[in-house]
Amino acid sequence: MDKVLDSPARAVEDIPDGATLAVGGFGLCGIPSTLIHALVTAGTSGLRVVSNNCGVDDWGLGLLLRAGRIARMTSSYVGENKEFARQYLSGELEVELTPQGTLAERLRAGGAGIPAFFTPAGVGTQVEEGGLPWRYAADGSVALASPPKEVREFGGRRYLLEEAITADYALVRAEVADRHGNCVFNAAARNFNPLCATAGRITVVEADRIVEPGELPPDAIHLPGVYVDRVVAADPADRRIERRTVQLRSTHTLTPNAPVSTNSTTPQGS
Repeated sequence: MDKVLDSPARAVEDIPDGATLAVGGFGLCGIPSTLIHALVTAGTSGLRVVSNNCGVDDWGLGLLLRAGRIARMTSSYVGENKEFARQYLSGELEVELTPQGTLAERLRAGGAGIPAFFTPAGVGTQVEEGGLPWRYAADGSVALASPPKEVREFGGRRYLLEEAITADYALVRAEVADRHGNCVFNAAARNFNPLCATAGRITVVEADRIVEPGELPPDAIHLPGVYVDRVVAADPADRRIERRTVQLRSTHTLTPNAPVSTNSTTPQGS
């Protein structure tokens, strides 16, 4: 079955307001930025997004956030987005913070049909006890707090019950996909992308390169096409570097056995 569509707009046109999205990527690495742009253009709102983080102020999921399209985020790291902090603290955005490994396993369990699992992560903290602010009121009080979690003991150690995550749609970025939806991810971009893909009821993949069926060696495939419903070509220019680190060339004259002095700077990349 050929799953390739001719435009990102077609790939996301049936995503309704209020849908739950599982969005792959980590920081700005491996994010489905082409599909996110298409959602921004479509005007879809009230979205409930599950993703490791929410992009930055002017890129990735940060574009949907800035436009007021996200109602709820389930994430593990949100420290690079000032607008995210503003919306959360002002009560405009509901946020469920989840330990990163737990978030990954909740998505994996959802894709595997496992409804819940026990983990030691969060034992003895507010993750266990409840009371983490999910949403603030306009006056700064807590309008909605996390509930306590069920605890059981195995082998003399306490564990928390965590529920799996499934989503109405998953948005994923791959390096290569074939027309049947089989995908290969590049290096660190193979982070949350396969997990989100399996957790989505409808999974949409944007790929840097689309090849014909049979061109990908079976042993090289990271995500089988059975999990993928739609494939679109990613915009090759649609990339950002979150932090670019460079080392300045030393201006010192080197002499034998003399110490080497270097300077480094870490500006924000673009």
